[in-house]
Amino acid sequence: MLEAIAVAWLLLFFGDFFSTFLYHIPEHVFGRLHLQTHHSWKKNFRHYAILTFNFQVLLDGILGALPYLLLAVFLWTFSPVGVICGLLFGQFHVWWRHISVLGWETPKFLNLLCQVLYITTPERHWLHHQKTNVGYGDIFTFFEQPAKIWMRSLRLLRLNLRSSLTLIQ
Repeated sequence: MLEAIAVAWLLLFFGDFFSTFLYHIPEHVFGRLHLQTHHSWKKNFRHYAILTFNFQVLLDGILGALPYLLLAVFLWTFSPVGVICGLLFGQFHVWWRHISVLGWETPKFLNLLCQVLYITTPERHWLHHQKTNVGYGDIFTFFEQPAKIWMRSLRLLRLNLRSSLTLIQ
């Protein structure tokens, strides 16, 4: 039982870490796919995740989930139950963090528990939809500060790359 809990936690922790730092933030700085499919002012949760069978929306979801899936393959030998529980919790959290647009308010007790456990609430995630430079870490809020530093570094890199390309031309 403890092994399954540990594997589920490792899957969620490292999945969130790799998804945030290798996909989500670079996509905000260099890409367009995530911003167009997930942060467009025209989208809401029902359109984005339920009613749309758009290839780009599916691709964005798959790319965001890829670190979790790769880790799941690696962690499977340690605890298949832990992997399944971790993936189920991760998917539940995707749905849950997007329900604020449906009028959901996290109960105070649950909000406090999420703060203690550093878990992103729907309200915290909605801040990310309103201000795309805050609220990083899909599941865990403790990734926000390192994510801001990473984002600044990538933006500086993008500016340097543009300057270098301008000099070459």
